[in-house]
Amino acid sequence: MDIRIFDTNEQLDQHAAKLFVDLVNEKPDAVLGLATGSTPIGIYREIIQACNEGKVSFKQVTTYNLDEYVGLAPDNDQSYAYYMSENLFSKVDIPTDHTNLPDGMAADPGKECVRYNALLEASPADIQLLGLGHNGHIGFNEPHEELINGTHVVTLKEETRQANARFFESLDEVPTRAYTMGVGSILKAKSILLVVRGADKAAIVKEALTGPITTQVPASLLQTHPRVIVLLDREAGRMLNSNES
Repeated sequence: MDIRIFDTNEQLDQHAAKLFVDLVNEKPDAVLGLATGSTPIGIYREIIQACNEGKVSFKQVTTYNLDEYVGLAPDNDQSYAYYMSENLFSKVDIPTDHTNLPDGMAADPGKECVRYNALLEASPADIQLLGLGHNGHIGFNEPHEELINGTHVVTLKEETRQANARFFESLDEVPTRAYTMGVGSILKAKSILLVVRGADKAAIVKEALTGPITTQVPASLLQTHPRVIVLLDREAGRMLNSNES
């Protein structure tokens, strides 16, 4: 694992964005695995700036997102489809039909999992962006006795719903189920970029990156991947001994 710790969020965001920009410039038809939440917003802002300045084009890029809430339509302002449009897709030159997320309004969730998983199997990501949950989840792969390899629907743990409640009017509005890429799909990416911020994540960062590999800490399975880049702010990395950036 390549672990890098940054003094400022701006430095971290710029470094992460450069990894994407450099990849797309080297491989214009790159497949990007993307994430949502508060963690990537600054990264996407830097990517948008680079695109607007003519430093990169996304016209041939294809994207696949990690997850989506079950029951939220793309025009719902809390859906991940809406998030991606507002924070990236509508602000760069990527064709809409090159962007992919699970369909939160699919009539048959089981068939939707099969459909999305087939897309992922056909086009593994060149780079997969990940955040890290307080309980060690990646995507919405929650701690469990065993983890599902492919795309599936999960019942969100209460701590995950509480962590996401800040984006909703109340906890009651946070969906109880979500589609997620399986850990197997995530690990098929050619490289993985894990970004974590904040002192409240320091303990789980240490456990995930240096502790035992266990399905009870899904992010610990990243230790089995040959190319993982970890970008941390100083607070998230304070329990690790690593080279500073």
